[in-house]
Amino acid sequence: MLATIETNSRKYKIDLSKPLDISIPLKASKSNVNAWYIDEPKIEPVQDGEWIASVEKGASVNFNNIQFNPHAHGTHTECVGHITNEFLSVNKNLKQFFFLAELVTVAPELIDEDFVISKKQLQFAFGNKKRDAIIIRTIPNTKEKKSRQYSNTNWVYFQDEAIKFLVKMGIKHLLIDLPSVDKEKDNGELKGHKAFWNFDGKLRKDCTITEFIYVSNKIEDGTYFLNLQIAPFENDASPSKPILYQLLE
Repeated sequence: MLATIETNSRKYKIDLSKPLDISIPLKASKSNVNAWYIDEPKIEPVQDGEWIASVEKGASVNFNNIQFNPHAHGTHTECVGHITNEFLSVNKNLKQFFFLAELVTVAPELIDEDFVISKKQLQFAFGNKKRDAIIIRTIPNTKEKKSRQYSNTNWVYFQDEAIKFLVKMGIKHLLIDLPSVDKEKDNGELKGHKAFWNFDGKLRKDCTITEFIYVSNKIEDGTYFLNLQIAPFENDASPSKPILYQLLE
């Protein structure tokens, strides 16, 4: 099924029958990807006395409660409400869902004792392109990312100048395969988050950060159409399912 999408006065064709899913599924398992020092997600049938809401246990339906944290347990999209005193919902502030996006692969560099993504690296990988969104794949890129336990690992993070570069280039939606744009233990400074959402100025309320994606090595760097799907949670963050579509000639 072909579709035509127009952006920046240019028309693009995509094949809706060939989606490239870059989300990580959430499952009730200790092997579920995890960060921020909390337990794994739970998906359990409702129980009322001896009755258990599971077909396997004799009920007529499966009727599960789900307990998870979107920031810690898988692919999620967050808005500036993640760092504001005012309650701001990603569901109310993300109002468009298709974006012209660039996928780039970056090898984090070691500075002092940290692996970081720098402005210079992004300038080289992204150049002067005009895009709504950028998807950043870090290397090494193995399937272990889908189940990695990130707590207390001092993960790769973005230098704040790198984030400021993306803002200057007009990026409104940033997608990464890490738990956060910021250093795991930064004493609450959140320099990357604050730079991306212009925390000390006019807030970029319609801009989002999506974390914990996984981009297969089979997907080549380049330009795609991104469909950023979120669950309609009235919360600063929501589980999400970003889908890429290749552009057709």
